This record gives sequence, C-alpha cells and structure tokens, in this order.
Amino acid sequence: MAYYLQLIIGGLVVGSIYSLVALGFVIIYKATKVVNFAQGELVMVGAYACFALTVQMQLPFLLAFLCTLVFSVILGLALERLVLRPMIGEPIISVIMVTIGLSSVLKSLVQLFWGTDIRVYPQVLPSEPVVIAGLPVAPVYIAAFALALTLFVIFTLFFKYSRLGIAMRATAYDQQAAQSMGVSIKNIFALSWCIATMVSSIGGIILGNINGINSQLGVLGLKVFPAVILGGLDSLLGAAVGGLFIGVLENVCDAGAKDLLGLSGFKEVAAFVFLVLILMVRPYGLFGTHEIERV
Repeated sequence: MAYYLQLIIGGLVVGSIYSLVALGFVIIYKATKVVNFAQGELVMVGAYACFALTVQMQLPFLLAFLCTLVFSVILGLALERLVLRPMIGEPIISVIMVTIGLSSVLKSLVQLFWGTDIRVYPQVLPSEPVVIAGLPVAPVYIAAFALALTLFVIFTLFFKYSRLGIAMRATAYDQQAAQSMGVSIKNIFALSWCIATMVSSIGGIILGNINGINSQLGVLGLKVFPAVILGGLDSLLGAAVGGLFIGVLENVCDAGAKDLLGLSGFKEVAAFVFLVLILMVRPYGLFGTHEIERV
C-alpha cells in the first residue's frame, strides 16, 4: 500500500508539471483557437535558458529564474510577431503546421548550442526529505506541486475577473465581435503567447531541478497532449485535473504492468489508451465546452 501511495505522490508531482504545460496549450487555444504543437519545445528552451544563466553564467538561482521569465516573455512576443501574426486569417491547419515546424527549429537550436547530453541543475532546495503521511517526500516535489497550484489559482482568477482575461475569453469565442467592442486581437494573441511561454518555462525549470534536462525534453509536449484533450482544450480546470490524472495514471499503470505482466514502458502508452476510451464517451473532454451547431 505504501508503495502505491509513493507512486501516487510521485505521479502528482509529474502531473503538476504536465498541468503547467497543458495550461500553455489551453491559454493559446482559448485566445486563438490554435493548437500549439511547439509547446514542449518552449518548455525545453525555458529550461535551457535558466540552466545557462545558473550554471554557465553563475547567477544566483532566484535571479536566473526571474531573468528566464523575462526572456520567456520576449520569446513569446517574438514568436507571435514574426511567426504567428503573418498567419492570421489563414486556415487553421496551416497555422498548426507552422507550430510543428517551429518545434523542429527550437529543438535544432538547443542541440546546436548545448548538444544532446543531459544537463543537471545545481541543488537549490535541501535534499533532506519531508515526511508526509509516513512517507518521505523530497522538498523539490513539494515546491513543484505548490508552485503549479499557485499558478493555476492566479490564472483562473485572471481569466474570470481581469479585463484582459475577459478580453481573451471573448476573443476566443468570437474574434469579430470582440474586435467590434474595441478589443485588440493582435495584442490578445501576443499576450496569450507570452503567458504560455512563461508557464512552459516554469515547468521546464521545475523538471530540470528534478530530473535534469536534455534536447529530448520537447517530447513532453506530446506526452501532455492527452491531458489537454482529456480535460478539454478550452478549460483551465481541465488542464489541471487532466495533467494530475495523467501523471498518476502513468506511474500506477507502469508499476502495475511490471508487477503483474512483467511489461516495461507501459507508461508511454497508458495515457493514450485511456484517452481513446474517454473520448468515446465525451469527445469534448471532461471539462471542455460542448458546442452544439444547428443547421
């Protein structure tokens, strides 16, 4: 029992990182109706940027963290202005293909500057575990979960009560109607990319402090995609719940497959198997908006 409880705790930590990346997916989709397949690479770039500032430039971690957030905002602005803005008005499939190409470019740049070896962050938090419910939990796990939870509360309040958040929701619902009410569509698009890039970088930094980083970190975007679809592409709550659920599901299913069937690597497909089953019942996800079109 304690073994599986430990797996659940570990799954919640990994799931909280999935939730942050899923949040980036949802924010861009809510504002632009575009699925960004370069989200995993944004995680990777943010993680490497913080690594460069911390290890290669010897900056204190907190200062490097803040500088990485500033870099993420600038990167989000640049990507939206130079890559995505020229695609406004084009078919959605064309925009999606651009994001797929962007993911390849970002991965190639990371490999060019840092290579493919695993890079390890310096230890920031104490290594002495904290005992919770009789189980030892590393402080970095607690910090990761707490930070993810805090960000979700902040962005939930932002979308519900702030003028910019309401403008982003209105833009996602009907761009022409929002523009007629004085909302700057281009500014909303830029803001959504800035926020998505920033939260992805935070997820990458957390992951770097837990497992280290390498140029394959961008694959995380595809692993998170089942969590996004499961929760609903336009739901912040869905991103949070979907990420946590997929993290726990991967850990528990992988351990169960090893113990019962002697299979390894089942965690790589468990989320997709469950996703197919859920979509057969709720094609719009657990918390996604069910849109009904009448002809």
